[in-house]
Amino acid sequence: MASMEWMPLESNPDIMNKFLKNLGVPTKWKIFDIVSLDDELLDMVPSPVYSVLLLFPFSEADDQYCKKQEEIAKSKSQELDPKLYFMQQTIKNGCGIVALIHAIANNIDKLNLESDSVIQKFIEETKTLTPIDKSKTLESNNEICQAVKNSYEDGRSLCNKCIFHFIALIQMNSKLYELDGRKTVPVIHGPTSHETFLKDAARVCKEYMERDPENVNFTALAFCASTEKS
Repeated sequence: MASMEWMPLESNPDIMNKFLKNLGVPTKWKIFDIVSLDDELLDMVPSPVYSVLLLFPFSEADDQYCKKQEEIAKSKSQELDPKLYFMQQTIKNGCGIVALIHAIANNIDKLNLESDSVIQKFIEETKTLTPIDKSKTLESNNEICQAVKNSYEDGRSLCNKCIFHFIALIQMNSKLYELDGRKTVPVIHGPTSHETFLKDAARVCKEYMERDPENVNFTALAFCASTEKS
């Protein structure tokens, strides 16, 4: 079978929300821009927030960070939550897709997905697979591939060569996880809670920015309930 053409997912809430809808995520849950990581302005983000997505430029500092995290993971055993859904990225320019799958899969108990929805079927099919096998299964999933393409008005993305990368930050059982498809394991960033998750995730985003202080091309987005109030 010929390989499918996977389009990159742009950091545009309108496009990302169309993608969520095409996957079968109820429209109650949406992606919103986080305009500032300052504590007082984070209160403007609709709540509850279930995941924070960070888009950042590739850099030497980030490469070194990835290598350090891999070394830490190999040198000691991390106590990962057994329900945590983590996959690696093997699709070129697929980081945004993987990040949104991480956001959805690790909050699936809150989303009330239909059993025959595109994303529900994929998660059920892959939840017991290894991180690399999850991604290999995604490679041949035509429904998700088409869901990305159908998120664009003319079926085309403006981004042909991506120089940026997406990660997802999620909260599970009082731990803050960084889920990055380039890494072989999740990264634990310490304790968090439903009440403090957004500010704790913002702290991790700031750490990414501090590793590359000359670059201003960072974008943070929130996956949250659009109709609920804090």
